Amino acid sequence: MANPTAAMLVIGDEILSGRTRDANMHHLAGELTKHGIDLREVRIVSDDREAIVAAVSALRDSADHVFTSGGIGPTHDDITADCVAAAFDDHIDVRDDARALLQAHYDRQGTELNAARLRMARIPDSATLIENPVSVAPGFTIGNVHVMAGVPNVFQAMVASVLPTLTGGAPLLSQSLRIDRGEGDIAGPLGELAAAFPDLSIGSYPFQRNGAYGANIVIRGSDGARVSAAMAQLCDLFPGSQA
Repeated sequence: MANPTAAMLVIGDEILSGRTRDANMHHLAGELTKHGIDLREVRIVSDDREAIVAAVSALRDSADHVFTSGGIGPTHDDITADCVAAAFDDHIDVRDDARALLQAHYDRQGTELNAARLRMARIPDSATLIENPVSVAPGFTIGNVHVMAGVPNVFQAMVASVLPTLTGGAPLLSQSLRIDRGEGDIAGPLGELAAAFPDLSIGSYPFQRNGAYGANIVIRGSDGARVSAAMAQLCDLFPGSQA
């Protein structure tokens, strides 16, 4: 049986402007791989209501799970929660359960739960909360969409909260081989190997070092024996290469 699929939606003008480098995709991809969920697509959109609603609507129809990052903080441009609610045609407002979490947190800090902070308690009616052990303000899951913060350590904590609740498949295994020859020299045999192992993903990632060309060949699949068999054939094709 094929593994469940996932898509990721990264939201924020700061990502598209180059001001902030996204780290969340790298983390999510690694965690999903270990859990046996295949990340198939990643989109980045600006803080624009129509763009977010359209992307959420499209991705939730194309993947088993959608993970969003960004746009659920206390400022005026944090519009993700409202946009996700709109994509599901669900009502959204400050929810008592989310408010209670924030109230207790800010009471402990001796800080006022003001109108800006209360924005982080706006949750769609039909959503369930995602625990945030770092800064308390929750994410939420609605349908197959998991809405999470953009701050990397908070995003990572939310991923850790959600993944145990999802049914995964077979973890993706990989082996790699460095071949010190240009891709033009290895493309033919590599294509034949890929045809012989259609159940595996065989990728070529070129590099240049000290004026010489080479490629790292990565073989991925859920069946360890098949991955090893393909790697053995690859080593036979290019003896002397380094794993």
